[in-house]
Amino acid sequence: MSKVSPCLWFNGEAEEAANLYVSLLPNSRIENVQKNVIDSPGGKAGTVLLVEFTLAGQRFMALNGGMRMEHTHAVSFAIDCVDQAEVDRLWDALLAAGGTAEQCGWLRDRYGVAWQIVPAAVHQYLGGSDAAGAARVMQAVLGMIKLDIEGLRRAYEGEAAA
Repeated sequence: MSKVSPCLWFNGEAEEAANLYVSLLPNSRIENVQKNVIDSPGGKAGTVLLVEFTLAGQRFMALNGGMRMEHTHAVSFAIDCVDQAEVDRLWDALLAAGGTAEQCGWLRDRYGVAWQIVPAAVHQYLGGSDAAGAARVMQAVLGMIKLDIEGLRRAYEGEAAA
């Protein structure tokens, strides 16, 4: 296990959430599922207490803590996407079954975990040599829900929106 692993708190959905997350990205897998050995705040004996999983090479834990704890934007998980198809696929999968879309490429999945679905192009445009283009891209990002690479390109190049 990694020396430091984020631990996500759930109320009975730890295994379900971990299975969803590992289905989305390469180099992801469930490492271990630990059951409650006695009845505890996390659940009855024999139910899932902790799921250790790897998500795109990063180790995580998902804990059934026994009560609802709200996730906040203070901790979110950013996924750098290579193209619009990856943005769209991850966006749709994380919103499925009750997720909520938010501004600037952010969303909350059905468990309340905050994600940023970010095309790599955002970093290229915001860090580009054209300061005015970067400013237009930032303005475009602020006006988007799901980030659109073509719209960001047009903003950087100063083209009118389609």
